[in-house]
Amino acid sequence: MWRDYLRKHWPMIGVSMVLLMIEGSTLGALSWMLKPLFDKVFVQGESELIWWVGAAIFGLFVVRATTSVASRTVMTSVSLRTSSDMQTDLFRHMLRLDQRFYQANPPGALIERVQGDTSAVQNVWKIFISSTGRDAVSLISLFAVAVAIDPGWTMGAVIGAPLLILPVAMAQRYIRRKTRQMRESSSDRATRLDEVFHGIAAVKLNGIEDYQAGRFARLVDEVRIAQIKTTFISGLVPAMIDIITGLGFFLVLILGGQEIMAGERSVGDFMSFFTAMALAFQPLRRLANSAGSWQTAAASLERIYRLFDTEPSITSPAHPAALPETTRIEFDGVHLHYGDKHVLRGLSFVAEPGQTTALVGPSGAGKTTVFNLLTRLVDPDSGRITLGGTPLSDLGLAELRQHFSTVSQDSALFDETIRENVLLGRQEVDPDHIQTALEAAHVTEFTDLLQNGINTGAGPRGSALSGGQRQRVAIARAVLRDAPILLLDEATSALDTLSEAKVAQALSELSEGRTTLVIAHRLSTVRNADKIVVVVEGQVVEQGTHDELLAKNGPYAGLCRMQLLD
Repeated sequence: MWRDYLRKHWPMIGVSMVLLMIEGSTLGALSWMLKPLFDKVFVQGESELIWWVGAAIFGLFVVRATTSVASRTVMTSVSLRTSSDMQTDLFRHMLRLDQRFYQANPPGALIERVQGDTSAVQNVWKIFISSTGRDAVSLISLFAVAVAIDPGWTMGAVIGAPLLILPVAMAQRYIRRKTRQMRESSSDRATRLDEVFHGIAAVKLNGIEDYQAGRFARLVDEVRIAQIKTTFISGLVPAMIDIITGLGFFLVLILGGQEIMAGERSVGDFMSFFTAMALAFQPLRRLANSAGSWQTAAASLERIYRLFDTEPSITSPAHPAALPETTRIEFDGVHLHYGDKHVLRGLSFVAEPGQTTALVGPSGAGKTTVFNLLTRLVDPDSGRITLGGTPLSDLGLAELRQHFSTVSQDSALFDETIRENVLLGRQEVDPDHIQTALEAAHVTEFTDLLQNGINTGAGPRGSALSGGQRQRVAIARAVLRDAPILLLDEATSALDTLSEAKVAQALSELSEGRTTLVIAHRLSTVRNADKIVVVVEGQVVEQGTHDELLAKNGPYAGLCRMQLLD
């Protein structure tokens, strides 16, 4: 963590540490000032010194207050910057990971990593440095005063300290283990919330509110029980310190009291020593609590760096090949597994440049997987996929994906304006081109009726728009991208008959001169394709034009009769 995030802030950390050292040392100085106050002023009656000693003590409190505010402000700034950098880096790293990673890790768990774990590290780091650093310096200064007054008394005060070593070590291991379990339970809780909120319509329609509330309550109880156990064990360490400290005070009182009554020590010595030990009591307890807090941060750091250590399985080659001039696509004997499921079984077909190739078949046949493979969201287990004769794995990821415009049945819109959802981060786009894309996808038919037009917010996941409107925005995005290869996965599935006819015309114009792959169940969408590839259980069972396949009276004709395409 020091190398990655803290080292660049070392000037601020250095300033804060100096301030903490000054703040912490004031307690030692305060306890030391009590010796002349009692011996010179109260016992010997040198009344003129009371003003000097009082002013010195007041000055110590002013210095302590000033350095306390300054050090906390500096360390809060460092902890916030560190947490912000860590969150941003973690998010950037996660964006590099491939589709299989997101299939294995639910969104709620990932959100908990980015927000919950980094926040835990931020809070503990701020407390650990500002509070622990100050308390450590305070203890050093107070024990220095104690040793200077009487080493024997000091030994008596800390004689029971070695008894704490084993219990503290065991407690720290337990706290880290329980905290790790608690963070995992928090991830499960966040995942449950994400699933329920995004599926709230299904929850209500099926009347399972109580069922989902019960499942969530069990997850909350897991976190609660883990927190209680962690808090209990964390509290045992300060409790043991209290007992050991009480024993030390008892021994010092007996030993020091006898020496004072015998005239071997002054009252000022005892008051200064006793004050130093009393002032050391709270810093010592806070340090014990900080140790438990550090175990909490350590558990979160483990989860964060485990994610950082996850490398993407799909990357650009070190020396990517140049993009081919032709857009001919070929799948040759492609196999793919998702876990134990064999999705594609030797899939082979060719999509010629400038032509429309339709993929049809029953649900779960592997059609959408073809698109994921083409864009390298996943890579095949075996077989070969080429673009213009060049293997996809030899091409740079960014350059390859710029070759595709995609419209899927689940159009991904973001909580931005309609205009920003069409642009998707592109800068300096000609407004005329934007308008052309909007008109081609018939987006203007509904944005012209909105008060803010295309600057209207789409809402989270496009929730402010209807399904058909979201689909049209996605189509406008594809039109504006103007890529040489067009991928349409049920692109008109959410449109009514009239809108479908209009958008189909726009897509037909867009596909001219482009290599187009279409996934659809509607006969009207695929019947005019140059080639129809029928996929069943991950294999191509037949291919040809609509008329050719009907004449064969094979699986395609059967699908038509079953109205899966109509």
